[in-house]
Amino acid sequence: MLNLEVSASIVLFHNKTEQLEKVIKSFLNTNLKVKLYLIDNSSNDELKELENIDNRIEYIFNNANLGYGKAHNIAMKKSIENKIPYHVVLNPDIYFDSGVLEKLYEYMEENRDIGNIIPQVLYPNGEIQYLCKLLPAPIDLIFRRFIPFKSWKEKRNEKYELRFTGYKNIANIPSLSGCFMFLRTSVLEDVGLFDENIFMYLEDNDLNRRIHTKYKTIFYPKVSIYHEYEKESYVNKKLLLYHIKSAIYYFNKWGWFFDKERSKINSRCLKELKHRGVRYWE
Repeated sequence: MLNLEVSASIVLFHNKTEQLEKVIKSFLNTNLKVKLYLIDNSSNDELKELENIDNRIEYIFNNANLGYGKAHNIAMKKSIENKIPYHVVLNPDIYFDSGVLEKLYEYMEENRDIGNIIPQVLYPNGEIQYLCKLLPAPIDLIFRRFIPFKSWKEKRNEKYELRFTGYKNIANIPSLSGCFMFLRTSVLEDVGLFDENIFMYLEDNDLNRRIHTKYKTIFYPKVSIYHEYEKESYVNKKLLLYHIKSAIYYFNKWGWFFDKERSKINSRCLKELKHRGVRYWE
């Protein structure tokens, strides 16, 4: 563990080996001194063989589905205990070229006020994924899912997903996707880890919000990763229920329609990004 620069964790749940090998090799293809934790929530340990890919991998079998955030917390606690300065949360369905980790590491080293950074995220065909967002209101996480008006959704997304920016410039964003989180572990010690009351979905919104209130949370489009993203909760009823349950918990925690901090943070973000209408409408 001595002198490690970056650690990372991937939460497994009966994933395809070929897909996991892509993200594992992406992370390990670096000149940095790294450690990778595979945290397995599967009902069996068939994926343990992945530990043999490289001696920088540590496999941890939970023998239960602990949830996304709680499983990642196992690895993040180890990173903090071992004083590794950075920890990367990785989705199993991403991959990227060599040099990405180095660029993000260098930028974090040069800017000590950053707690979390995320690169440009692309679909495999090269199209941008709009994963930089304002802090969500109930209309964004619950009602928008069931509103049939396409034109209204597009207008809402132009602002909520910050599409008007073109995703071209470095920016301090209050809500960043959890598919790839390059986190400073000293900041995690300060604000806490993933909220383990959230089984799945919105744990990234919650953690990024806590970081953003005290540090910068940066979108860094000078490097990019690929994300084989599918909105599973749109087609899987069980996952949809997890999503709704998490949204209810999130708003009970932070506030539903009256959240002064949310309004303040979102208005400041829109002002910094030079949006025409500065005040954020709920």
